[in-house]
Amino acid sequence: MTEVEEPLRVVVADDHPVYRDGLAMLLDSVPGLTVVGTAADGEAAVALALEEQPDVVVMDVQMPGIDGIEATRRVTSASPSVGVVVLTMSEDDGTVFAAVRAGARGYLLKGADQEEVVRAITMVANGGAVFGAALARRIADFFAGGPAGPETAFPQLTAREREVLDLVAAGRSNAQIAAALYLSPKTVRNNVSNVLAKLQVTDRAQAIVRARDAGLGR
Repeated sequence: MTEVEEPLRVVVADDHPVYRDGLAMLLDSVPGLTVVGTAADGEAAVALALEEQPDVVVMDVQMPGIDGIEATRRVTSASPSVGVVVLTMSEDDGTVFAAVRAGARGYLLKGADQEEVVRAITMVANGGAVFGAALARRIADFFAGGPAGPETAFPQLTAREREVLDLVAAGRSNAQIAAALYLSPKTVRNNVSNVLAKLQVTDRAQAIVRARDAGLGR
């Protein structure tokens, strides 16, 4: 007698009820998947993931309370066996790299079709990683520390200062940088001041020009 394979258990976390419920219904209708719960914010996503121990959490980034990045960090730290696929509108490098550092093994944009989402869930549940082609290339370049990467540009800067400069060059405000890197606004301001001093520039605009010439902020 052939053993029936258990469906993959999925949690969907998104603060937009129409999108959340629609995605949950769609995934629940796919053979081999079952949605075991939905969450409308980061705290609820963490609690549900730890309680249900699903195979995969499909996680939005922008949610009230703790955001999807911090929720991902908490889930993967407490339950490494739970895979996280980030599904978001944002494709900026700061968000992508923050998600990867937090432990996400998949990153898709909300324009992804049903087949892409299902494939990502399946691959992550089976221990793989899924990123769109363009995102995967940028991630590889970032962690390889290529000539245009923040790890080799401006050696006078610390790793944190290079990370801040990369986000400054990407047009992020101090508040956005603080949120992306989980730093206080004061720490970000201090890092930006240090960067300006070390680059010997007088303002943020000049720092952005220097950084982008070096390949940062992409």
